[in-house]
Amino acid sequence: MLNLYVTSCRKKEGKTFITAGIAATMQSLGYKTSVYKPVQTSGIELSGFTQSPDLTYIKTIDPYIETSFSYVFKSDNEPLIAAENENLYIDTDVILKDYQKASSTSECVIADGDCGILSPIAVNQQNIDIIKKLQTPVLFVVSPNENSVNDILLAINAACERGAIINGVVINNIKENENNTNLTSLIRIIEEYTNVKVLGLVPNLGKKLMPEELITGILNGIDIESVFNVKIEKLDFGQ
Repeated sequence: MLNLYVTSCRKKEGKTFITAGIAATMQSLGYKTSVYKPVQTSGIELSGFTQSPDLTYIKTIDPYIETSFSYVFKSDNEPLIAAENENLYIDTDVILKDYQKASSTSECVIADGDCGILSPIAVNQQNIDIIKKLQTPVLFVVSPNENSVNDILLAINAACERGAIINGVVINNIKENENNTNLTSLIRIIEEYTNVKVLGLVPNLGKKLMPEELITGILNGIDIESVFNVKIEKLDFGQ
């Protein structure tokens, strides 16, 4: 099985966008793919139910991708605070069980993290603890427009020190007028100061995007085989 945990330094760096792109790409190559979200904050209430906007977005890209979640909260706070606001407790054993259920029915499972790598989930539990519990390799998504170099290095090195297996980094939402020298320097600094490779550069593709355009952007911008750290035979066939 191909599995991955997509995370970042903080919110709003395009984790779900990259997750959707990779998931749609794998689905298009013939892999039965699931996207699992352990915790969703900023949930949207519709017809009396609180729904995950991130998973709804993924379904708009490819309705055949299986989606599931364990916890969804209306608050846009950190998961621990969002749960406390609703008098609830996040149980990481529930998360493990739900992840295993998704894994049992799919060839490729991508966990889409909420908030940053060190965001608190429960008492004495952070996102990094979920990653270790699920035993999934990590893909970091960072943005040159949202993150400082300091934040990026702190997050990646903290994950490494806590024992996470990091397959690489994708730099997302690169603007057309992005200074090439700055971007080259960012790649060099990430790789030099973390020993983690940058596996992809994804430009700002715009908000109104057709699924095939997203898949093309992912295939052109990201080394999918290195993301999963395996040889993907179906990728050769698809190309």
